[in-house]
Amino acid sequence: MAPTVRVLVLGGTSEARSLAARLSEAPDVEVVSSLAGRVRDPRLPEGEVRIGGFGGVTGLRDWLRDNAIRAVLDATHPFAARISSNAAAATTEAGLPFAVVQRPPWSPRPGDSWLEVDSLEAAAAALPELGRRVFLTIGRQGVDRFATVDADFLVRAIDPPEGPTPARMTLLLDRGPFDVGRESALMREHRIDVLVTKNSGGELTVAKLTAARELGIPVLMVRRPPNPLGVTVFDGVDEAERWLLAVAG
Repeated sequence: MAPTVRVLVLGGTSEARSLAARLSEAPDVEVVSSLAGRVRDPRLPEGEVRIGGFGGVTGLRDWLRDNAIRAVLDATHPFAARISSNAAAATTEAGLPFAVVQRPPWSPRPGDSWLEVDSLEAAAAALPELGRRVFLTIGRQGVDRFATVDADFLVRAIDPPEGPTPARMTLLLDRGPFDVGRESALMREHRIDVLVTKNSGGELTVAKLTAARELGIPVLMVRRPPNPLGVTVFDGVDEAERWLLAVAG
């Protein structure tokens, strides 16, 4: 009987959960999914799960060695730049195969009015020129960057934000997927005149962009951080699964 090969999937996304489910059916492969622990009630993938950080590059490198990991696939959120950078460095030091699977970013469509910026700070600085009733859909992290902006905010996140928040804020705790009709009704109800979001990509939350287009609402879009240099990036689960099974075999 062939020995079981252990692989690590850095998760927290639908792509990571899909990979864990697929790999759980692969013979002689044992998948460990790692979640950052930033969501209070995360959707857990199949198989073994660990929650929490590794302690930087050195901590991750040592964990990979101590747990006999043969390959690492980064399926974290496109904005989880720190863990992606740490994972690239740790796997290089450990001499392990490493790749990223990342859903394609959204692109503007005819009728869209987008202003693209490189950071949340830039988004906060641009807001006063775009609108005063803001639909902020960046998750709970980073809301503090908008704490001093003079506007009315509807903030949607899975968990409440930590740290300073805007003085005039309505908090909506909710989790996708969302549909266009519901998003349109929400924007009308709160008289939204600008949408702020990160370019996460995917289908779970794209409805807000369609609703904004149909309602003529401008979108302040935060671009993704770059992936680590030289890293293989897959834009679909099928390719990522084939790569992981090949390098772990």
